[in-house]
Amino acid sequence: MTKKLILISAFTGLVGGLAGAYLFGSLITQATFVQISSNENLSRQVSYNGRNVVIPGFVEASAKATPSVVFIKTLTQPRAQQRNMFDFWNFDFFGQRGPSAATGSGVIISDDGYIVTNNHVVDGADNIEVIMNNNKRSYKAKVVGTDPNTDLALLKVEAKGLPKMNFGNSDQIQVGDWVLAVGNPFNLTSTVTAGIVSAKGRNINIVNSTFPIESFIQTDAAINPGNSGGALVDVNGNLVGINTAIQSNTGSYNGYGFAIPGNMVGKIVKDLIDFGETQRGFTGMDVKDIDAELADRINYQGNAGIYVEQVMEDGPAYTAKLQPGDIILKVDNRIIEAHPVFDEIISLHRPGDKLIVNYLRKGVAGEATIKLINRDGNTAIARKYTYKSEKLGADITPLSKAECDKFGVESGFKLTSIRGAVLRQMGLQEGMSILKFNGKTYKKAEELENAIINAHGNIGIEGLNPQGGKFNYSFYSF
Repeated sequence: MTKKLILISAFTGLVGGLAGAYLFGSLITQATFVQISSNENLSRQVSYNGRNVVIPGFVEASAKATPSVVFIKTLTQPRAQQRNMFDFWNFDFFGQRGPSAATGSGVIISDDGYIVTNNHVVDGADNIEVIMNNNKRSYKAKVVGTDPNTDLALLKVEAKGLPKMNFGNSDQIQVGDWVLAVGNPFNLTSTVTAGIVSAKGRNINIVNSTFPIESFIQTDAAINPGNSGGALVDVNGNLVGINTAIQSNTGSYNGYGFAIPGNMVGKIVKDLIDFGETQRGFTGMDVKDIDAELADRINYQGNAGIYVEQVMEDGPAYTAKLQPGDIILKVDNRIIEAHPVFDEIISLHRPGDKLIVNYLRKGVAGEATIKLINRDGNTAIARKYTYKSEKLGADITPLSKAECDKFGVESGFKLTSIRGAVLRQMGLQEGMSILKFNGKTYKKAEELENAIINAHGNIGIEGLNPQGGKFNYSFYSF
């Protein structure tokens, strides 16, 4: 039976193929091709029996975009850590883990050497090499700044006259528009794939940070490992997104790729250049999507909007007289279809900016003006202070007011870039925060550092894991 089905399918496919070839040939002989843009040569229009069909041409867009996409190679030295008998196969004969190499993509956004990529491409790397796809020249890159909340990083190489890519307007990209993905999948440098925008405002829960922002452009242009940090471009060859993730059960392309919107990228890059840190605005409220269950409970019949779940006392939303239970319909006259769209709009603004919010309260329309604040509860330019501890081999950063409010704590210190063995031997990992050490809180990172270095006997640590959950460690140290 199976063989018969295969033969029938093959025969049907053969007949269908011949018929399709005949019809296509007939169409081509009767159709008239009209150049839509003689300057750009971007697409052609087929006129047949009074119908016009646009056939996109990607040659010019590809030629324009590919010189601006670079190949990134990173090298990460082993970090000191605890070992056990099962680590034998991970270490060489001298007892050290070998360096690990990785590759990715990046996009040149200025002719003097600024390059944007994903944070996960360069995170923790000790050496970053950028190779130009157009002339194969190699440069050593330094990290200007990172934004883990959006998985973006900005690099700088010392060069002039580089082929930069211009930003397009990602807000104008619509579902169904053609786009190109340009990058270096599987170490195949300068690869271009085409597809359409299949959705916008996607949240796939891959950004692991305190305040993640996910409002991805979803595309069916083939994106594979190595494409991370590469360009999503429109048919004019302009940057509309940074390719970041794929949805796959195999780790390779399976029909869906996701890119950070170009407008968000442009704002974050400017912040990193101007201030060294993203200037993020906070509304002082928690919102969530309205699913079928919630819609039934609050008797809401609308198709758009998000639900205000909590309002922080004395925060911007509280001052604007928004309340839990309100349904936000628009922000700055943009319809809010889902939570990711709301996050994306807020991410495009800085502390001090004012936004007009349209909402419903028990069926009655209202309008409010929210003035965004920074992570410390004011509208000043945020400056991140990080203490680099040589004794502990880690970076120590005080928790911001926004982080303390989110997790319901008064103070603490986050641990990042752990390089030494001291903290790992205590069971501490990157992204964890110490709230109390041996029952005491500390105001300065240097004081916490000295307490850890000099500790012995019974030791207790209270803290937060990277997701914000609380933990308590206790052990004895000789």
